[in-house]
Amino acid sequence: MKNAEHVTFGGSGLDRAGELRGNPQALAKAAADPAARAIVFWRGKPLMSLARPAGLVRLALDHAVLAEAKEPPVLLGREEGVPVFAVDISGWTPEALDESTLGGFLDPSEQHHPGLPEEMVFAELRRVMTWLSPREAELAASGKAIFAWHEGHPFCARCGAPTEPTQGGWQRGCPACGAAHFPRTDPVVIMLVTHGNSILVGRSPGWPQGMYSLLAGFVEPGETLEAAVRREVFEEAGVVVGEVGYLGSQPWPFPASLMFGCWGHATSTDITIDPVEIEDARWITREEMMTISQGTHPEILPARKGAIAHFLIERWLQDTLA
Repeated sequence: MKNAEHVTFGGSGLDRAGELRGNPQALAKAAADPAARAIVFWRGKPLMSLARPAGLVRLALDHAVLAEAKEPPVLLGREEGVPVFAVDISGWTPEALDESTLGGFLDPSEQHHPGLPEEMVFAELRRVMTWLSPREAELAASGKAIFAWHEGHPFCARCGAPTEPTQGGWQRGCPACGAAHFPRTDPVVIMLVTHGNSILVGRSPGWPQGMYSLLAGFVEPGETLEAAVRREVFEEAGVVVGEVGYLGSQPWPFPASLMFGCWGHATSTDITIDPVEIEDARWITREEMMTISQGTHPEILPARKGAIAHFLIERWLQDTLA
């Protein structure tokens, strides 16, 4: 697909410096570099500067705020030869923190650390992802996903003993049995299913009012992308899909998926939804989707900018998928 890597989190050509991960001396040297910088996270939220233009903050590795970190920094790579690390300070508790504001679909809350300028806050990545440059988006997605993996895998899956970060943060090793554990990425298919001049959209229970998107689902073990597209569409909407093809991908760090954007041609149009999976599904014509994209549809909101669904729908409207 033309310009497929332009989707948010689609990659910026970051030098991930993989050759340094297994070399403790090289890692120590990179961390000691006065030019080295840290991307900072709190409960999965990246540290952002709201000063115009807004963007991802990079702090010096000796900044006092980083003393809040409980685990070693993770090497994300190099920018123009300069080492860049991710640091998690989730152990810090903001004053008067309201837990009820956290974890929503689009968490609007912002947390400010007293050791930082007023314009620097921790903000939900879904809400600010379109503010980021391609490089900032890749750094933020990588850091958020790797810390989510560390948080969810503190023990060895083989023997149950506590594990320790290794390889610059890109593995966890078990001192008890010697097992090595690697970051998990879950493959997900998201489908632009067409029939004539229409595409199939749906909404999940609990989504904001008016929000619809393309159907999506996890790829099962032993399953091809094509088979996953057909299975998921039939399971969720009762629609039979014939020919299937691949369009592009998007890392989606919520918490750690890789979205495979696909197209599929439906051979049936009758919809029978699985109410456990989705709340509604419907066929939308190209003309109706134009009004949705322009924000003038009476029921349906435009697809969220930054998500691959928006990317695929816009290119379908522009006839630039090929």
